[in-house]
Amino acid sequence: MKLLQEFREFAVKGNVVDLAVGVIIGAAFSKIVDSLVGDVVMPILGRIVGKLDFSNLFIVLGDAPAGTPMTLDGLKKAGVPVLAWGNFVTVAVNFLILAFVIFLMVRQVNRLRRHIESPPAGAAATEPAPPAEDVLLLREIRDSLRVRA
Repeated sequence: MKLLQEFREFAVKGNVVDLAVGVIIGAAFSKIVDSLVGDVVMPILGRIVGKLDFSNLFIVLGDAPAGTPMTLDGLKKAGVPVLAWGNFVTVAVNFLILAFVIFLMVRQVNRLRRHIESPPAGAAATEPAPPAEDVLLLREIRDSLRVRA
């Protein structure tokens, strides 16, 4: 019983719940980024540069049995070792786009925080809060040490 109670306390802590929400949102966000790359970015790049399909770029590392289609799926089904570097390029592009989108989101959130935390234009500046008691004690110690030196 005590084990179940400890597990319940652990599972309901804010950090665990926040982490679970982050993982779920991250998985959904990953699907959005995959769609953005596959349905928006790659077709635009393909239109500008020519037909681009990174997912079908690979290097065959072994001998393919006779009659095996020379496609990535066909070679993988036949058990032929394949260096699928095109898939890596696609994942790297996905990562860069995801990182850029997250950067833009964090930048905007920080901008909003600064806007909320800054006093409104024309408002009188407030006096800074007095230092905490421990800071005052440390200042007194520093000053007394200066006097002795």
